[in-house]
Amino acid sequence: MNGAERILSMFAGQPADCLPLMPITMMFAADQIGVPYGRYVTHHKTLVEAQLRTAEKFDLDHVSCISDPAREAADCGARIQFFDNQPPAPNEVHSLLADKAVLNTLKMPDPLGRGRMHDRVRAAAAFRRRVGGEKLIEGWVEGPCAEAANLRGIHRLMTDFFDHPGFVRDLFDFVLEMGLAFAKAQVEAGVDFIGVGDAAASLVGPRIYEEFVWPYENKLVDGLHALGTRVRLHICGDTRKILGGMARLGCELTDLDYPVPMEDARGEMGPLPVLGANLHPVRDVRDGTPESIATALTECHRRAGPHFVVEAGCEIPRGTPDVNFHALREYARGHKP
Repeated sequence: MNGAERILSMFAGQPADCLPLMPITMMFAADQIGVPYGRYVTHHKTLVEAQLRTAEKFDLDHVSCISDPAREAADCGARIQFFDNQPPAPNEVHSLLADKAVLNTLKMPDPLGRGRMHDRVRAAAAFRRRVGGEKLIEGWVEGPCAEAANLRGIHRLMTDFFDHPGFVRDLFDFVLEMGLAFAKAQVEAGVDFIGVGDAAASLVGPRIYEEFVWPYENKLVDGLHALGTRVRLHICGDTRKILGGMARLGCELTDLDYPVPMEDARGEMGPLPVLGANLHPVRDVRDGTPESIATALTECHRRAGPHFVVEAGCEIPRGTPDVNFHALREYARGHKP
């Protein structure tokens, strides 16, 4: 099996020759071709070359358009702070929607309008030309809570849930429409599945998650499935109190960050969802040894069961030794689901 076939078999609950290897690589990938991360996130050709080099070097089963959470916000007109060798980020102090009334005048950005969203779409098309059918190609959009925080500011959004619930729903409606349009452009360009990053969702309690966030995540996932694509859900942080809701979304792959005990996740989510290994990216992967990584993956795999993908709890950190990354590869290739 090639990488695309291996992952699709896992997603479909069908036999695979070995475990898929799908770690998130961003700054690590840029370092593989010796470019500053500021260039990786602003030039799709650089991103593609870095991803392809990383996938070839470590035998990854997929390539990804992921880079940073500020693409949609940038095309909406938000102030974005760019850095030479770090990820860009929305300016929290001067958030685009610091004044709630601005939402009523906000125009829906065009994913093909030559902005940062279009740059990601170009990456998707380049991946399709280079490795379509061989590696599974991953697009990416921000989830409703994460993107709302990018536009409004995380601190303002957290109080809005209590003080301005109607505004939150209006903002989530805007974000949902934008995310589906962005995903559609990526699917048409050639991605095989869409990653949804909704990191801010781990910061709310279960009541707010169920009342506000989950309904819009659900609409987003349903909309992505309606486009004919598959979904990877990635929520950084401690998601133990919202695992049941995450399971009900029906994503093909759910990432778990390292604070979540794998046995808790499997107990809450049931035996069927495909779960990603949640090794601590720094302690276990970057600072570990090949032997300790193999031990950690063995235990994680045992607790997760057969519907399991080899990765880390979040992005592979820059500075991770090659031998440690190869240990992830060796475990994946040496074990069947």
